[in-house]
Amino acid sequence: MITEAAYSGQTATYNDPQTTDGRPTIESYIKRIFLVSDNEAFNRLYEFLGQHYINEQLHNKGYEDAQILHRLDISLSEDENRHTNPVKFLDSNNNVLYSQPLVYNTQTYTARHDSLGDAYYGNGELVHSPMNFSKKNRISLEDLHQILRSVIFPEAMPAKQQFNLTKSDYDFVHQYMSQFPAETIHPSYDTIPDAYVKFLLYGSQQTPLPKNIRIFNKVGDAYGQLVDVAYIADLDRNIEFFLSATIYCNNNGILNDDKYDYDTIGFPFMKNLGEVIYNYELKRKKTHQPDLSVFKIIYDK
Repeated sequence: MITEAAYSGQTATYNDPQTTDGRPTIESYIKRIFLVSDNEAFNRLYEFLGQHYINEQLHNKGYEDAQILHRLDISLSEDENRHTNPVKFLDSNNNVLYSQPLVYNTQTYTARHDSLGDAYYGNGELVHSPMNFSKKNRISLEDLHQILRSVIFPEAMPAKQQFNLTKSDYDFVHQYMSQFPAETIHPSYDTIPDAYVKFLLYGSQQTPLPKNIRIFNKVGDAYGQLVDVAYIADLDRNIEFFLSATIYCNNNGILNDDKYDYDTIGFPFMKNLGEVIYNYELKRKKTHQPDLSVFKIIYDK
């Protein structure tokens, strides 16, 4: 997948050192999003899908309040984020299989009046008022929880909320949602701890995690907000549960100062919450035993 640049703020990608042959692929971007919550990988998929398509699909599935409006970790204007890059797909001989031009989203979305904090840093200066989030990406924890349920157990969800994925697609997503970074060959993340994006149950643990417990999840952290949406399965003890949580970790009320309380408040909360639910499930008598065989996955290494 070759990404071109054709508008202000856009950048191109012609190679990817994290793939086996240096060629950028959707496969690699999806892996990086799940394995290490890679912002650049998200941006490339955002640019391929386009702002209008992403929001239209979420709204059609019943997630009407969701608004995905911008790339991550890059300061761009609303107009620049409405423009998404030209993209083309090449085969192994560099023949063009599909070409997509620059796309501009003309759709308008429900006006919001979201704000957060007591003050924030903008352009290097402290502004003594809440930070305006009305043009930031937004999706509720409940919607994220339902989306995860659709990914893990699609047949249990209404047809409207199921995704157009094949069995091999689901197998791929399940693997890289639950695989530890160091178990991955391409990209290589040998130095990243197992719990790097496994907040619930493990917080910021640095030591290796037990391989019988697999967490199929997606995390996020920004502006003092910490979130984890997870399906947790202990394959040895036949324990399974969904758990989603978010917590605001910003005691001083100032945004963009890089002084958030993730380590002292957020990660301990996530770890303890996961442990409380896990220990409850460990003792709870079950009328029906789950069949977790589908989640016994062969990982890269």
